[in-house]
Amino acid sequence: MGARNVTGDNQTLNIGVLGFGYWGPNQVRNFAALRSRGVEVRAVADLDPVRRIQAADMFPEIATVERAESVIDDPEIDAVVIATPAHTHYELGQAALLAGKHILVEKPVTTKLADAQRLTSLASELGLTLMVGHTYEYAPAVDYLHDLLNSGDIGDTLYMRSQRVNLGQHQKHINVLWDLAPHDISVFTYQLGAMPTHVSAIGRAHVTPGIPDIVSLTLEYDNNVMANVILSWLDPRKVRDLTIIGTRKMVVYDDTATAEKISIYDKGANGPDQYRSYGEFQVTYRYGDRVSPVIQNYEPLREQSEHFVSCIRNGKTPKSDGASGERVVRVLAAAQRSLDNEGMRTALDEPGLEEVDGTISHADRATS
Repeated sequence: MGARNVTGDNQTLNIGVLGFGYWGPNQVRNFAALRSRGVEVRAVADLDPVRRIQAADMFPEIATVERAESVIDDPEIDAVVIATPAHTHYELGQAALLAGKHILVEKPVTTKLADAQRLTSLASELGLTLMVGHTYEYAPAVDYLHDLLNSGDIGDTLYMRSQRVNLGQHQKHINVLWDLAPHDISVFTYQLGAMPTHVSAIGRAHVTPGIPDIVSLTLEYDNNVMANVILSWLDPRKVRDLTIIGTRKMVVYDDTATAEKISIYDKGANGPDQYRSYGEFQVTYRYGDRVSPVIQNYEPLREQSEHFVSCIRNGKTPKSDGASGERVVRVLAAAQRSLDNEGMRTALDEPGLEEVDGTISHADRATS
């Protein structure tokens, strides 16, 4: 089944949303707000009758259905947003593409690298848009950081550290690595313009056996660059921050701050160029000003939604396309292999990563 021609701005783009759980309502809200731009949310699908009632109460003008197939098989729907649990992404994404639909898939695009590769190839073969919900790549502060790093103002990047912790949302089919790390991995890749060469991860399951809820992830890059990520569903505070250490300056990005999301510190440490003995070795420290630039204030998810629509209408490749989704899942697969082997340092080109599956079955939990 081929896709309808929706290239003109006066041609209505009909969208269906699969899943009305944690993130689905936000997707519906943002696409519904684009009605003046020729976007229509036609249907929301969710297996849970309570969620369907909630969707009908919040958006009475939008049809609610139980089965995803009702949305995927509707010839009037042009694009499908997949906001269901991660272990369902591949099956639903494949079905939607084969039905001629453009798709926006929440992160991670799939729980297996081979499946991500198959979706990307299928979308390309059918001439359809495949976009992955790496929402932070559409945040104005992250764009500012990208421009700042590329300007050379902070010097060469030495180290990055992020924290993504909160109390909840515990998942049933994926661990905290697959749930939260896609955000940080996509941001690191965007900022550095490079993939890590090796990763290592350690974690522990405290609430549900077999599902790690705290993970420490280390990523190694060329040029001696390293990044650390702390991920947790068990923290009393919600923390979403990123620190970047450069040879000239240091930067802190606090996503939870209402103002001054980015702080640039004119600080650093340098050792002596030459020394003949331990006694001559002296580290010099620089303490300068802290600057907080004015950052545009707009919702990243709205920007992502508008970008998805624009890519469909204009035939452009999304910023977070299928290849971007593949890159993130490759890092996750290597990190999962490391996690399964108590922190073993794992190369990104290690054989067999394509078949590492982030989905946790009930049998896996029973034997853990």
